[in-house]
Amino acid sequence: MSSETFEFFEENVQDPTDNSQATGSEVQEHFSFQRYLLSINLKQGRNLIIKHKRSGTSDPYVKFKLEGKQFYKSKVVYKNLNPRWNESFSHALRDREHLVEVRVYDKNRTADQFMGSSSISLKNLELYKTYEMELHLEDPKSKEDDLGVVFVDFCLMFRDATIKRSPRWPQRKNKQNQAAASQRLAEPQRTPLKNQMWSGMLSITLVEGQDLPQYGHGDVYVRFRLGDQKYKSKNLCIQANPQWREQFDFNQFDDNQEPLQVEVYWKRGRKGEESWGMFEVDLSRLSFNERHLYTHVLNPGKGRLVFLVTLRPCWGVSISDIEIAALEKSDERHTIGERFSLKNSHKCVGEVGFLQVKVIKANDLPPTDLNGKSNPLCVIELGNSKLQTHTVYKTVNPEWNKALTFPIKDIHDVLELTVLDENGDKTPTFLGKVAIPLLSVQNGQQICPFLKKEDLGRASKGTITLVLDVIYNKVRAGFRTFKPEETKLQEENLKFSKKVLARNIYRVRKISTAVLYTLQYIKSCFQWESTQRSLIAFLIFLVTVWHWELFMLPLFLLLLIGWNYFQLSSGKASSNQDLVNMSMGDDEEEEEKESGKKGLMDKIHMVQEVVLVVQNVLDEIANIGERFKNIFNWSVPFMSCLTCLVLSVSTALLYFVPLRYIVLIWGVNKFTKKLRNPYSIDNNEILDFLKRVPSDVQKVQYSVLRAPTSQSQQRRKRGCELQRLGGEHMVLSITSLEVKKRALPGAAFIFG
Repeated sequence: MSSETFEFFEENVQDPTDNSQATGSEVQEHFSFQRYLLSINLKQGRNLIIKHKRSGTSDPYVKFKLEGKQFYKSKVVYKNLNPRWNESFSHALRDREHLVEVRVYDKNRTADQFMGSSSISLKNLELYKTYEMELHLEDPKSKEDDLGVVFVDFCLMFRDATIKRSPRWPQRKNKQNQAAASQRLAEPQRTPLKNQMWSGMLSITLVEGQDLPQYGHGDVYVRFRLGDQKYKSKNLCIQANPQWREQFDFNQFDDNQEPLQVEVYWKRGRKGEESWGMFEVDLSRLSFNERHLYTHVLNPGKGRLVFLVTLRPCWGVSISDIEIAALEKSDERHTIGERFSLKNSHKCVGEVGFLQVKVIKANDLPPTDLNGKSNPLCVIELGNSKLQTHTVYKTVNPEWNKALTFPIKDIHDVLELTVLDENGDKTPTFLGKVAIPLLSVQNGQQICPFLKKEDLGRASKGTITLVLDVIYNKVRAGFRTFKPEETKLQEENLKFSKKVLARNIYRVRKISTAVLYTLQYIKSCFQWESTQRSLIAFLIFLVTVWHWELFMLPLFLLLLIGWNYFQLSSGKASSNQDLVNMSMGDDEEEEEKESGKKGLMDKIHMVQEVVLVVQNVLDEIANIGERFKNIFNWSVPFMSCLTCLVLSVSTALLYFVPLRYIVLIWGVNKFTKKLRNPYSIDNNEILDFLKRVPSDVQKVQYSVLRAPTSQSQQRRKRGCELQRLGGEHMVLSITSLEVKKRALPGAAFIFG
C-alpha cells in the first residue's frame, strides 16, 4: 500500500477562479438531458514543478472543470513531485460539445498556487473506448519550459436513465423457497478443481454516499458481487451522506476476468426495493498494494457512491497430495516457521498464520444411492475462503489423501469441513459437518471427529480422519483480536424459531440467576448471617476503600482469572461444567396437532418481527454474558492469556501514569482519528475482543461428540425441560397480548 499521506476535500471547497457551482435545482433540471457518462481515471503525475523552494517539493492536487465549473477535486499528495492519485470517478453530460479542463494546484495554508493545466475535447472521443492520455501541463505566466505530465484515462459512453441489471447479475431468488445453506454448499460444484486457488485478495472499503435523495422513508444499502462472491452492506436510514465505513475482502482468481459489480438499493418495508444505480469496475488495471479511490455517479438524481479498492498478493493457498504437502518438506516448514516467528512480527502484519489440513478419509458415511453407496467430496472453509477435494465415487468409506493449505487472517476463525454427496448437475446432498476452532488444533495429531448435522447440534452418521497444523505469530494474532471481525459474505436467512427463543430465554435466565446469587451473597455479608464471613468482608472493605487506587480494578480481575486457573489446574473446576444442561433444542421435537400448530403460527405471524428482534436481543445478551464468563474460566487459553497480558499492562499504566493523562491521550486519539485517516473504520476494541470468545452454544457446536451415558441423558432431559418451560412462558405472554389487543378497541393504537 502506498505510504503517501493525503487529505480528503469536500466538494464545496471552491477554486478562487470558479464562476459558480451548480445548484441543486439546476442539476435537477438537467437530469432528463444527461445522455452521456464520462468516466475518468486519474492515475499519477510526473516531474511536476517545485513550489516549495526550501524543501524542493510540492503538495499537488487536481481539479476537473466543465465550462468553468468544478465537478471533481482529487486528494492532496504531500511532498511529492511524482504523485500517485489512483482515483476513478464519473460525471453526467448533456452533450459532447465540451472541453474538460484539468488544472493542477499546490496546496498552501493561505492561497493555493497554480502549477499548470491542460484540456481535452470530448467531441473527438469515440464512445466506449478508453483513452490513456499524457497531459502536458502548460502555464503562460510560468518561466519553466516543462511543467510536468499528468496521466489520465478517459472513457465516454451513453447513459441510460433506467439502468438495467446485467445478465451476470442474476435476479435474487426467494429465500423462503431455497435455503441459503444448500445454495452455499452448491457453489463449490460450479468451480473446477484447477480454478480453486486464488492469487490475490481484493480489499474493499465502502466509505459513504454523497448527495443521495432524502425524500421518502426506508433504508439504503449496497451490494457488491465478484463472480460467486457477494457482499451486502448494512442498512442505513435515508440521508444525504450516509456513512457506511465497512471493510471486506474478495478473493481474486487468475482465470476470473469478470468486473466488480456494485449496485445501490433503496428498501421500503419488507418487500419493496428500488435500484438507484448499478455500475462495474474493471479490476484488470489495478496494481498490487496501491489504494484506488472510486467516486461513481448513480442514476439521475440519486447521488454518488465512494469506496476504496486495494489489490494485495495472496500467499499460502494450495491443494496437493499428502506426500508432497508443504509442511512435509523440512526446508519449507523452516521457511514458514521463520515467516511467522516472533522476531519477524513487524513484517507483513496482515498475515497472521498458516494452516495445513490433511483430509485423509471418512468412514461409515450415510448412503444416498439405491445400491447403498455415495459419491462423497469434502469442502473445507476458513472464513470466506473455500477449497474442496475431488469426488470419490460409489463408496461410503472414501479416501481422499489430500493436503490443503490456507493463509490465516484471524486466529479466532473456525475451520468448517462439510462432506457432500455429488449429484451431477443437481444440488449436492449434505452428509455431515465438523467445526474446529483454530486455537483448539493440536499440530500433527490425527483426529477422527464424528460428523454432525448442518446446525452442528446433533450427531450425524460417520467420522472423518484429519491431521491439522497451525503455525501463527502470537503478536500479530493479538493485535488482530482488537480489530473488527471479518464479515461472512454469505447472508444468513434469519427465521423465527421457538426452540431458539426458548434456549435464549434459558441462557439469559441462567446468567441473571448467577448475578442475583452474587448480590444475595453480598447482602448476606451485610446482614451478618455468618459472623466470620461478614467480619472478613468488613475488613477487606475498610482496607480496600482506604487504599483504593484505580489500578486495583484490573488487578482484581487479573487475580480472579488467576484463581480460576488455579482451580482448573487442581481439578476442582472445569471450564465446560456449565455445558452439561445446554441443549441445542433438536432432540425434544415432537409432532403437534395440526389445529394447534396452525393457531400458534397465526399468532406468531402477527408479531413475527417483534419476536424476531426479541430473539436476537436475547441471543446477544446471552452471548456477552457467556463470553465474559468464558474469558475467566480459561475456555480458550489464548484469550485468557491475552486478557492477562492486557490487564497486566493496564495495571502498570494506571499505577505509573496518572489517569488524567491517559484520558487525555484517549480523547486526543478519538478526536483526531478522522482527521488522520478519513477512511478509517469505526470499531470498539473491547467488543471486537469479546466477539472472538466463543459462547456456550458455540462451545457445544465445536465440542467433540462422546458416547452418551444414562446420567448425561437425564441431565439433558432436565435442561430441555427448562428450555421448553421458558419458551411456553414467552408464547403465553405473546398470546395474552394479542387477546388484550382484540378485547380492547382502544388498545389497537397502543399495540400498533
